[in-house]
Amino acid sequence: MAKGYVIAHAVVTDAEKWAEYVAKSKIALDKFEGRPIVRGGKCEIIEGNGTQRNVVLEFPSYEHALGYATSPEYAEAKALRAGAGTLDITVVEGV
Repeated sequence: MAKGYVIAHAVVTDAEKWAEYVAKSKIALDKFEGRPIVRGGKCEIIEGNGTQRNVVLEFPSYEHALGYATSPEYAEAKALRAGAGTLDITVVEGV
């Protein structure tokens, strides 16, 4: 079975509120057996309109990744993020 991934690109404007969101989102991450394989860190934008904060979460399957992103647990975390920045999220099936 192919793994699933959540790929996120963020612009953080309030680090304190963002940290609350990250801490709360771990509940959904654990529930759907996800693990971060990229979280921030050094990056270089080579082409296009990239962002400085990039996150890749790996899940056992696409269904797990989608379950995480659409779960009530994640929705609670997302509510804490309001006003703390912007986030683009894509759920992708691996090869």
